[in-house]
Amino acid sequence: MLRKKRYYVLFFFLLFVAYATYRIKPLLDLQFTDQELTAAFASGQYGEVQLGYLEGSSRKLRYLQLGDDPGKPLLVFLHGSPASSAFWISLLRDSSLRARANLLAIDRPGYGGSGLGLPMISVAEQAENVASVIQARRQGPTQAVVLHGSSYGGTVSARIAMDYPGLIDGLLLQSASLAPAEEYTYWITEPTSHWSLEWLMPAALRTANSEKLSHQDQLETMAQHWENISANTVILHGTDDWLIYPPNAYFACDQLTGASTLVHHMVDGGQHDLIWRSPRLIRHYLHELLDHAAPSGPAER
Repeated sequence: MLRKKRYYVLFFFLLFVAYATYRIKPLLDLQFTDQELTAAFASGQYGEVQLGYLEGSSRKLRYLQLGDDPGKPLLVFLHGSPASSAFWISLLRDSSLRARANLLAIDRPGYGGSGLGLPMISVAEQAENVASVIQARRQGPTQAVVLHGSSYGGTVSARIAMDYPGLIDGLLLQSASLAPAEEYTYWITEPTSHWSLEWLMPAALRTANSEKLSHQDQLETMAQHWENISANTVILHGTDDWLIYPPNAYFACDQLTGASTLVHHMVDGGQHDLIWRSPRLIRHYLHELLDHAAPSGPAER
């Protein structure tokens, strides 16, 4: 009888794993190869596309850049979990953004071409590596940098703005994990992170699980650095975000005492998928940040 019960438990456990994997499959499918990523821009209508790898402080990271005009700001995109630079394809293709800025998407450590399946737990270390790539792609100290981070990419983006305040002129934190213990954790995350089960998980999910279990500790280590952020900042969050709870946005606004300007926008009824549900709003705030960053003032759009 006990053996039969164990089989039932194992069956339902594996069934749940399959269901959870199905639900997040769209993000898991974003682990593009170099060829797949460049193919998304192969029509020729998006201008010069550069895909490359740069050594960060402790990890080689993959990047994709559209545009190389030193007279334009650098608009940087940093994805959440589990995703890659492919998450940003729709924004990278946007003609209004390409007209205003050079666009740079970076695979965070553990995703895409930046060591898929090899997590980097420390947010400070991730920030250091990503900042190294931004500095390498920046065309001189006068080129403005606007950084857009989504979900846990927002966490790393905030840390970059804390640790390198002179590097970041504009900051958009979209659905970002910023407040300790204010997010949903799947009950399956911890057991599937055990060595006996993690081999069953897709590589990107192994990285995401490792990050998820360290979120609270990492966010607590950031608490004393919020006042370092001086960039023009936009906090964009959905009122119905069930994954990264709305208090994250309010917490960040309370901490951002040194930001040059601060906009806090709660999207009524918005969940964790603003990139697909509210793309016009995201573009609006990116243009606003680019307006602040442009030395000659706002551009027509």
